[in-house]
Amino acid sequence: MPGHGMQSFDAAHTTDLIAVDGRYATTRPITFDRGSHAPQQVIDFVRRSYLGLDRHPLVVAGAIDAIEAQKPLHGSSDRQHVHLDLLEQLEDTLSQTFCAHAILSSSLLLANLGAMRILASGRLTGGRRPVVVFDCSAHGSLVCYRPMIADEARVETIVHNDLDALERLCRENPSVAYLCDDIYSQGGYSRLAELRRLQERYGLFLHINDAHGISIFGRKGEGLARSQFPQVLGHRTSIAASLSEGFGAHGGLLMVGTSEQEVLFRRFLTIDGLSECPDLAAVGAALGSCKIHISAELSERQQRLAQRIDLFDRRLDTAERGKLLPIRTITIGEKENAIGIARRLLDSGFYTSETFFPRLKNGTGGIRVFITSEHDASDIERLCDSILEAVVEITGKPYPLR
Repeated sequence: MPGHGMQSFDAAHTTDLIAVDGRYATTRPITFDRGSHAPQQVIDFVRRSYLGLDRHPLVVAGAIDAIEAQKPLHGSSDRQHVHLDLLEQLEDTLSQTFCAHAILSSSLLLANLGAMRILASGRLTGGRRPVVVFDCSAHGSLVCYRPMIADEARVETIVHNDLDALERLCRENPSVAYLCDDIYSQGGYSRLAELRRLQERYGLFLHINDAHGISIFGRKGEGLARSQFPQVLGHRTSIAASLSEGFGAHGGLLMVGTSEQEVLFRRFLTIDGLSECPDLAAVGAALGSCKIHISAELSERQQRLAQRIDLFDRRLDTAERGKLLPIRTITIGEKENAIGIARRLLDSGFYTSETFFPRLKNGTGGIRVFITSEHDASDIERLCDSILEAVVEITGKPYPLR
């Protein structure tokens, strides 16, 4: 990846599109420090707090109260020896809210790490080491552990959503575990209903990564994957999720279905033997967010987000049009044109995320937009106008580019 992508990112850095010094304002604006030039305030379309909870008074107050109550930001001890009361309170609250056994870590990456070795050992699949199958489009927080799993179990990778290939592996092997996302960052969803049928027929174990869906999907914000399973998660499913995007706090969450699995994870999670539990500010912020998740406000914010997504889709056609995940990619073509358009948008007061290989094919560039419930309708209208104008100005062609 560095060999193919470095030139594009170097060009974006030179054009002041990435690694920009800045500070957040009250809502979606962000202020960039420009050295000898006057600071520039722009509308932020790169942060992923989809419901705007990162600046919610309950979330901010929760973080402050937690630090003031116990003073150290981080206890620097492993969880096997010290059970921090606020962290246990958070896990109990999330367990009740999401109807699963919740285990917290300091990031989604570490939540997945905690699951991988135990999964490869066979302790979640009846004592038999499973064939561990990756979807080729799985999130980076899963894929990075493939070599580690391969030390203990057979690993296969299948074409995205190729459930025929997955079923063949289920028929040919007594124990199979499938690692996938519920929603893929590059577009598309797992076929969860069909995966559940394979699970019922063959005993397939599912480990599902929910990098984006917590808070924006589900009546209580439990995410797309959790909302697609029955009241009881069961012993053949685990879900790793992020609390750092829609949830408005910080950290990783692992959901398992039985108390026996919870005990197993708590005894042998790699991260629990290290000083890697979430810090007090993150725990307090998450407790504040939990209050919102059991209130009517969550639904109101979800509805407002859906309206903002629909508004964008009515103005601009993208590959993600009509999808529920609030990420849109405007594929430009030549990466130099993508950088030029992103720069024009920044000059017009909109900070967007340029994207290159590996999200797009080599040599191609585009613009990614992260829509939130906190964007005013006028922000989205003006952004769409600016994109249409910048495309014509830079490429000489109207959008959509063919």
